[in-house]
Amino acid sequence: MNRDRGTAVPMALGVVAAACFATSFVLNREMSAAGGSWLWTASLRYLFMVPPLVLLVWIRGGLPGVVRSLRTRPGAWLGWSTVGFGLFYAPLTWASQEGAGWLLAATWQLVIVAGIAIGGRVPRRTLAVSLLVVAGVALAQTQNAHGMNAGTIARVVVPVLVAAVAYPLGNRKLLGRDGLDGVQRTLAMTLGSLPLWVALAGTAGLRVGAPGRDQVVQCLIVALVSGVVATTLFFRATDLVRDRPAALGAVEATQAAEVPFTLAGEALLTGVAAPTPPAWTGLALIVTGLCLHALHRPPPEPPATATAWASATPARPEAPAPRPPSARTP
Repeated sequence: MNRDRGTAVPMALGVVAAACFATSFVLNREMSAAGGSWLWTASLRYLFMVPPLVLLVWIRGGLPGVVRSLRTRPGAWLGWSTVGFGLFYAPLTWASQEGAGWLLAATWQLVIVAGIAIGGRVPRRTLAVSLLVVAGVALAQTQNAHGMNAGTIARVVVPVLVAAVAYPLGNRKLLGRDGLDGVQRTLAMTLGSLPLWVALAGTAGLRVGAPGRDQVVQCLIVALVSGVVATTLFFRATDLVRDRPAALGAVEATQAAEVPFTLAGEALLTGVAAPTPPAWTGLALIVTGLCLHALHRPPPEPPATATAWASATPARPEAPAPRPPSARTP
């Protein structure tokens, strides 16, 4: 039976997830501008994610599967969760001290190319469209580069580049592990990365003391909207296409929608400076790349080799089946 090979549903989930992910860029920048420590911003998000995720997975009846998988493969969950969540979010929050949220969101789109490189062989069209997105990132960064020295630019680009590689790498290494779905995997990866977040929270307490009330509230919002809702939606989208590299690359490209969502959020909440004309061009290229990914339908799969060989081989006449003893003539 043929199943629908389209990407409409997973890409729709990806776009909704991108809108929720945008809250991280907006509120992280706002917390940084208000003097909040990036250590608290990073660690509180994942510490706050644990209770609602445990409750959600328990209600869905998936908690035993998560516990069983964590017990069976503690090293894999600890290591790849620290990569996929820790080396993703800690560098992003650190970089939020240096640039506007929409600039970080634009640079973050390098995750699309990183995902393709990690995934192996991908059709040329998918790669070409993703390179169009990268060109848009480069143009968007012209505004960030104006009047800034190389060191400051590096403090934005380098940590975001680390995050862009770590997130798809950790995600794909744990994709489909022990049959866990997107919600279960979000919880398992959150629990697997907890040692890092506890360590960062302890460091923050020693260095700057307790977080302020506003930072706690904003971190809670980010944890629920971006950490729980967005991550589970995005993981669900990647689960739906995990056996199709081109479709998986297209779903990962939906994260480009974070840029306009972040820009709109910052314009409403923080009054950040509007993009320059080259930056607007870059944003247009990013969104164009997203649309091209969304409108592309993969070609139908060729018939299996065995099936094609069988159809080209003349059928041999079957030998008559022997009659059972009771049916033989006397």
